[in-house]
Amino acid sequence: MHKQIGVVALAITLAIALTGCGTTPGTINGFWTATLTNPAGTPALAFQTTFLQGGGTGLTISNFAFTTSGSCFVSGQTSETGSFSLGGNYNGKVTGSLAMIVTSTVPNANNLLNLKGTVNGGTITGTWTLTGGTGCTGNGTFIATSTRSV
Repeated sequence: MHKQIGVVALAITLAIALTGCGTTPGTINGFWTATLTNPAGTPALAFQTTFLQGGGTGLTISNFAFTTSGSCFVSGQTSETGSFSLGGNYNGKVTGSLAMIVTSTVPNANNLLNLKGTVNGGTITGTWTLTGGTGCTGNGTFIATSTRSV
């Protein structure tokens, strides 16, 4: 009899615990730093930014700044758009996919940096492409890490 009560209690506890899994939507809200590398593995660009997940796949990108110098982008002279699709949230470890586009507004409004990545906890990994004016083309991989929540 005691064994049956213990089994029932365990089953109820598991049911309650599993009911909570995935019901609280995860976010990627926080301050992120990213490093973009060329196919040869050499650094190409780096930036920092703040992500704030909105409703649906909406993503607000603020405080964006390149931490590397170059002629394709001037910090403060870009526009950024993005989206985040939640894949899951297990014990606070968020997974999903991220898409982000950075467009230069000066010196050449045609420069476009496109990032597509996979979110896994406090890390985003993926690929990037740069298209635009003379000398402003390339591709490679990137890694971004979250350094604090907002």
